[in-house]
Amino acid sequence: MAEFLNQFFFGFYPYICLVVFVVGCILRFDHGQYSWRSGSSQLLRRKQLVAGSILFHVGILIIFGGHFVGLLTPIWVFDAIGISHGAKQLLAIVVGGAAGVMCFVGMVLLIHRRLFDARIRATSSFGDTSILLILFAQLLLGLSTIFVSLQHLDGHEMVKFMEWAQRILTFRGGAAALVADVHPIFKGHLVLGLTIFLVFPFTRLVHMLSAPVWYLGRRGYQLVRTRKSHTAPAK
Repeated sequence: MAEFLNQFFFGFYPYICLVVFVVGCILRFDHGQYSWRSGSSQLLRRKQLVAGSILFHVGILIIFGGHFVGLLTPIWVFDAIGISHGAKQLLAIVVGGAAGVMCFVGMVLLIHRRLFDARIRATSSFGDTSILLILFAQLLLGLSTIFVSLQHLDGHEMVKFMEWAQRILTFRGGAAALVADVHPIFKGHLVLGLTIFLVFPFTRLVHMLSAPVWYLGRRGYQLVRTRKSHTAPAK
């Protein structure tokens, strides 16, 4: 049973999540464009919102970027530029830990604001609150992995996750076997991370895909004209 569960969650489940992520986002954008946004409650507890939002977004972007580069960069690239597995592991602990603490403080502020202000709670949907709590749980799991990673400063455990992620994305077999013997907290972190991709298209997180980068390459400028007054001139 343990072998079957490991194969399912780390061999098949990633593809289920990625297919739902891609197809779900396309369908939602095609059929529900008016829901393709992040609801705003910025008029309520604005200072707490700004502080929490900045800390959360800066922290989460660093964490996401670190995971993206750290997991998907081929191992031979790090070897070629002289970065050892141990050095990479230590860098991930230090930078990821600092970004995680920043994100943690921001999320505490945002969760407190959403759950303990009656007006904000009344305008929050179940999905808004749920995804925030799921992200918070994932962050706590991620921070907890630091204490386990400190026991593996040689970096070999991280190499397992790099190889796992790259095999999944390149459709190579044997990915699940690579993480079969890792610490359960890492497995929980991976499964919950994949689940976030699974529910992504059905939450407010889709606004992350709406960054208006096309604006930088737009042709021409927007013309703004002042409104002419139709009042007759005074005599």
